[in-house]
This record gives sequence, C-alpha cells and structure tokens, in this order.
Amino acid sequence: MTKLSINLNKIALLRNSRGRDFPNVINFAKQFIKLGVHGITVHPRQDERHIRVTDVYELAEFLKDQDDVEFNVEGYPAEDFLKLIEETQPDQCTLVPDTPGQLTSDHGWDVREHEVFLKTTCQRIQAAGVRSAIFLDPDVEMVKEVPKTSVERIELYTESFAHSFGTHKNKAILEHYFAAAKEAQKLGIGVNAGHDLDSKNLATFLTVPGILEVSIGHVLTVECIERGIESVTAQYLKICDNSAKL
Repeated sequence: MTKLSINLNKIALLRNSRGRDFPNVINFAKQFIKLGVHGITVHPRQDERHIRVTDVYELAEFLKDQDDVEFNVEGYPAEDFLKLIEETQPDQCTLVPDTPGQLTSDHGWDVREHEVFLKTTCQRIQAAGVRSAIFLDPDVEMVKEVPKTSVERIELYTESFAHSFGTHKNKAILEHYFAAAKEAQKLGIGVNAGHDLDSKNLATFLTVPGILEVSIGHVLTVECIERGIESVTAQYLKICDNSAKL
C-alpha cells in the first residue's frame, strides 16, 4: 500500500499571512494523524514564507511519540538545512534542487552533474540516522546514475503527469513514470512521488507499481477547505489503500 504523507506548508502559509499562530501547524498535524495519514511532510525555505525552522523542531518533538507516522523534511541541502536535519532527525530527508526564492519545486536533480555533492550529502544525512531521498524527473537514464550517490529513495517529480492529466498526452507521459520506477526498483532504490497530485489524478498515477509514498499538500489543502478535512483525507487514504490491490 502506498503511504500518504500530508505536506503542511500551506497551513503554515495561512498562519504567516496574519502574524498569529493560527492556524496552528501542530494542531493540523494532530488532526491529519487522527484521521489516519501515514506521514507529515514539510519543506522549509530560506525565506520561511511558510514552514519556519521552529516548526520543524516542534514537529520533530511532537512526532517522535507518534507510532507509525513518518516525518519527511524536504529542502535544498545548504549547510543550515543539513544542520537542521542532524538536530531534528526526521525519518526521511528529501533533497530538492531549489534556488533561494523559488516559488515552488520545478525540476529534479541532474545526478551526473551533482554526483559527488549528492553522495557526500546523503552519507552525512544517513550518518544522522535519517533515510535519504532525492527529487528526480522520470528519466530512466538519470535513475541509472542514482546508485553512485548512496541515495536510498527517489521522489518522482509528478508535475508533467499532473499537467497532462485528461489530455491525449497523459498515457505516453505516464509511461515515463512506469519506466523510471521499474528501473529504480530493479536497482534496489525505493520510489516516492509528489507534486500536483490530487484526488482526481492520484488513482491513475498509482497504477505505477511499488510507489511507497506520496506527499500531497497544496491541492489537498484547498480540497479540505471546499469539502472538509475528514471526507477529503478519507478519499485520499482510500485511493492509496486501493493501490495495493492493483
């Protein structure tokens, strides 16, 4: 079964827009966990426009007592980010090739170009007892380079799939994800996925076998506003549960 990790960035963005601690990030984590989600994801950025460094510390403290709920921290591996990972020790750290001020993640790593950097960084993360993952485009040739980096998982960047969903191009684009996931699994690398997945396209994407985790935040948050947190979370969990039966 694919695990569902909820990205809390947009909850933090709403909080920051008013200068108060409302909505409270920890309280929303508690609500989602009570509803049965398998993980919590955050992506702190250097400008702290949504998730703040203090949020990561507070979530790490809260989640260490939550059995069977994983904490995934995403971000660009600058020195301050890596120190944050070493001090909070989440279950997983997903490295993303963002630039400072970038609106949202929009591409995966060029593993060939950054092989040495990724290897030393992932070894440092693993030395802290944290599982390493990297954001990656669905490119089989790039996947083949991943074992050189010591990375334990990849997170397939799913924007191209989501953007093409409902068009004649989608089937061909989805085939790239099938091929990338198959190659990674053949090499002993776990496969996660995320970016613009939603309640309409997720079931189709999860026809790709062996996806261990999806992290979803932006659209899910909007859907919770539209339809309520309980029904929306239940819908996503059902889709993830059904992936085990495909």
